[in-house]
Amino acid sequence: MLNEVEQNENRLITHRRKKLAKLREQGNAFPNDFRRTILNAELFVKHNETTAKELIKHPTRVKITGRLMTKRVMGKASFAHIRDMSGDMQLYIKSDYLVQGVYAQFKCWDLGDIIAAEGVIFRTNKGELSVLVDGIYLLTKSLRPLPEKFHSLSDQETRYRQRHVDLIMNQSSRAIFIMRARIIDGIRRFLMVRDYLEVETPMMQSIPGGATARPFITYHNALNVNLFLRISPELYLKRLVVGGFERVFEISRSFRNEGLSTWHNPEFTMVEFYQAYADFNDFMNLTEDMIRTLTQDLLGTLHLHYQGVDLDFSKSFRRMTVDESILNFNPDLKSEHLSTIEAVSAVARDLGIPLKESYGLGKIIIEIFEKTVEHRLLEPTFITAYPTETSPLARRSDNNAFLTDRFEFFVGGREIANGFSELNDSEDQAERFRSQEAEKNSGNYEAMYFDNDYISAIEYGMPPTAGEGIGIDRLVMLLTNSASIKDVLLFPYMRPKID
Repeated sequence: MLNEVEQNENRLITHRRKKLAKLREQGNAFPNDFRRTILNAELFVKHNETTAKELIKHPTRVKITGRLMTKRVMGKASFAHIRDMSGDMQLYIKSDYLVQGVYAQFKCWDLGDIIAAEGVIFRTNKGELSVLVDGIYLLTKSLRPLPEKFHSLSDQETRYRQRHVDLIMNQSSRAIFIMRARIIDGIRRFLMVRDYLEVETPMMQSIPGGATARPFITYHNALNVNLFLRISPELYLKRLVVGGFERVFEISRSFRNEGLSTWHNPEFTMVEFYQAYADFNDFMNLTEDMIRTLTQDLLGTLHLHYQGVDLDFSKSFRRMTVDESILNFNPDLKSEHLSTIEAVSAVARDLGIPLKESYGLGKIIIEIFEKTVEHRLLEPTFITAYPTETSPLARRSDNNAFLTDRFEFFVGGREIANGFSELNDSEDQAERFRSQEAEKNSGNYEAMYFDNDYISAIEYGMPPTAGEGIGIDRLVMLLTNSASIKDVLLFPYMRPKID
């Protein structure tokens, strides 16, 4: 049964449909012959300092379009605001300036209608830049009323489910997605100016690889085979390094069959890039340069405020090993607590971390790190020296085979990037795949498959290489001060709504 709000909305829709029916009787109800000459924001830029007298002395005629957002009718004159992709513009509509009958039609138009207006620019008595309208036209009749209270917290789910309405009503949401586009463009330009080649790799793969995650499974009818949505483009990008493309990157949509949270969505965007004859130290430097460049270019400052935390990107980013970070944030622990599986198991149990029999020393150390350290890494920080056990694609450290030449970049208490010196020893890689395969057979759905084709590729010889993936959604969250990943995805995944 419909509630009172839904019943009222249905009445309004019915009333608007009747208006549309009358428009159809009069001719073309959806004309497409009006061409604007300028965007609203461009008018403000162009005439920001033009005085009212100058506008009268040198009249400027414009044609603009947009959605009717406000309307204030005052007898034979009205004020209105229309919104285009760039912002709002005020209209002053006076019956004496219009063809007979048009003003009466305008008074019947509804908020949300798409309209066009032409006239000259002027300033009101209050100094507001406006258009004195001498021609106004209805281009599209809006059948659904705009929400009256769209900014309240209770409407958060509606904003995500009906992003089109959110974008109509909330300029702050539009600003986030404009910034998102600029961030992606900035990443692309940063890499291309350094001779990286942008490439595309398959989104449907016969074997998912490049990360430890549970994949989505689909089916190809013609081939009669199961396929997987990629969880990462990594193994294909490294094939290209083998083929001689020594610097490559891809801005990719990837998919992981995991839970939902303020930091996780089943499909997400990341940039992965690879460079031959470089190592993880080079990529920490490159990452720091990239983040600082993007922040300065897009925000005009290296001092950020994210969810109540002040961040300073002007200083060199902190660097700590996994073990150092655990000891730093757990002052009661000593290095000997991390040296044996018996010792770390005892620490984990004290912390309430559930352990599986398959967990080795390295895995338990990472469980402790994720429990006690990650959320406390607020300032930009590189964490290095990850255990080999939890890094199946990373090169072992020359100084300690238990560890890899790998880093993760954290800021605001969350991982933003993951990079390492790539494992280019095909025999070592095959053995790591076998270990992952054994884990999968024992019930670990996130473990990797054995990828014979990839092993064959690097057997041709992959040069020493560094690789990295940066979560673009999380980076956008950081640079737009957004609390949830849903705020920076135009269409986040939502549980189907049951009517």
